[in-house]
Amino acid sequence: MYSRILVPLDGSPPSQHGFDEAMALAKQLGSSLQLLNVVDARLLVAEVSAYLPPDRLLDDWRAAGERLVSEAVENARSKGLVAEGAVRCDPGLRVCDIIVKEAVACGAELIVMGTHGRRGLRRLALGSDAELVLRESPVPVLLVRGPEVAEETGSP
Repeated sequence: MYSRILVPLDGSPPSQHGFDEAMALAKQLGSSLQLLNVVDARLLVAEVSAYLPPDRLLDDWRAAGERLVSEAVENARSKGLVAEGAVRCDPGLRVCDIIVKEAVACGAELIVMGTHGRRGLRRLALGSDAELVLRESPVPVLLVRGPEVAEETGSP
């Protein structure tokens, strides 16, 4: 049914819950996982530091993304799953656009992701990237809400 599942990762607890759910689904369905970290270069405008030049900051973010994806690939493989990883950065695209583009490029039949990411609760009920992926994806999207999101929003 879903032979390839795309899992965007950003290191946040909801992202980890999405990854855990994706691994359980992949194990049950015999699916392979494509793990993805998106470096949002558009944040450089807000994060420019007096101590680090923008190129260095972007390199640091990419390196952190590579570590995150590498650890997740190892974790999935240790559970007997087929997993590959990628880090993508395109200053001209929104995070949601990069996720949807990757889903098409890797042949994903399902996207599994947390409802809120690193940037927190921009919207009360649903993270803005998750909402946009849900709206724009050509493939089904499974949004996984972790227990801490329910506590923050006051919903069950």
